[in-house]
Amino acid sequence: MRALLVLIGLAALVVAGLMATGMMTLQTTPGSLPSLHLDGGKAPAVKANVATISVGTENRSIDVPTVTTTSKTITVPTVTMDKPAQPGNTQ
Repeated sequence: MRALLVLIGLAALVVAGLMATGMMTLQTTPGSLPSLHLDGGKAPAVKANVATISVGTENRSIDVPTVTTTSKTITVPTVTMDKPAQPGNTQ
């Protein structure tokens, strides 16, 4: 496998050397893409019967619940923290 890769590499070097010295030239002609012509055709036709929708507003009387708040005094838990004295501070 390595021998085959070495042979291909040597052949590429020989071709590059021949082209660099002018002993070998390659003649190329520019190519072109094939031309494509599209004529005719028609999109499919679709007919659909759909419902009509009307959007609007009207006034009606409905029952709406009301919320009230009252203030009561109750006992709630509290948390207090006494920080330790800093070293060097004498208060």
